[in-house]
Amino acid sequence: MLGSKIAWDDTVLPFQLDASDIRGRVARLDGVLNRILAQHAYPPEIEALVAEMALLTAMIGQTMKLRWKLSLQVRGDGPARLIATDYYAPTAEGEPARIRAYASFDANRLLPRVDAFSQIGKGYFAILIDQGKGMVPYQGITPISGGSLSSCAETYFAQSEQLPTRFSTTFGTTRLAGGEEHWRAGGIMLQKMPKASPFAAQQDNEDGLLQAADILNDDDFEDWNRANILLDTVEDMELIGPHVQPTELLVRLFHEERPRVFDPQPVHFGCNCSEEKVRQSLSIYSAKDILRMTTDEGVVTADCQFCGAHYVLDPKTVGFEAEESPDGDAD
Repeated sequence: MLGSKIAWDDTVLPFQLDASDIRGRVARLDGVLNRILAQHAYPPEIEALVAEMALLTAMIGQTMKLRWKLSLQVRGDGPARLIATDYYAPTAEGEPARIRAYASFDANRLLPRVDAFSQIGKGYFAILIDQGKGMVPYQGITPISGGSLSSCAETYFAQSEQLPTRFSTTFGTTRLAGGEEHWRAGGIMLQKMPKASPFAAQQDNEDGLLQAADILNDDDFEDWNRANILLDTVEDMELIGPHVQPTELLVRLFHEERPRVFDPQPVHFGCNCSEEKVRQSLSIYSAKDILRMTTDEGVVTADCQFCGAHYVLDPKTVGFEAEESPDGDAD
């Protein structure tokens, strides 16, 4: 499609539907997504999975407190083995959040012209929240289910958090007038905030996984169902096109639900890899192990899967039997 850069690109707009007790986020990713995918020459099927995962990460991550980290992972036994994303919450008020993502896949097993999600196979969808030094990270896992990564995330919130959640997402390549082709993604997240139903654990679902109806009473379910019907009317171009602002979209979709918006959160591409962290990861290896990792050129190398950074280290300075410190002093 033809499009143009808009002010809302690479932002997440939190909102609330006061008439329905529903909160949500509208997200648009442009430069962030393009930067993520530009690090690798992924096949189209893998690009689609990474794009959707990054969009989900932006919307879910917006609720993270300052300095917290959110990680999403999908692991499967199909050609798409791993999709991993990280969301770094701002370190201070007014600063942007940062996102990074990468995928691991078996190119020889990928099926061309086959739905991207089906190439994950059987596996799990996981969310990890790191609250910082001295805190125990939280991890929740749910089986791969539904027909998209968005469905997996919805199942996770219903099953692990007992929060009815809905995502509407779209993504693809776009071309600025007279410019180069690049990626853009947009989505809306809705989340109902009731108390969990006391009968939720007793539901006899075919796959053992909770759904929204299992954790809502009649009145809450009516509000939730009405908001979902309204969300079903959203069009792809309203989510990623240059002509409809997120605030205008919320009014168009939910004007009877009394939408109220909050300050938007800017999102940038960001990676926290460093030579120090590479050295830390190698500190568990003996000198014999380090020797096996040493190249014919006499160095140890490491590449960041997220940002493509390349590190070259002197083997004498790494491992728990290092002969020298990084600054050249003998240990």
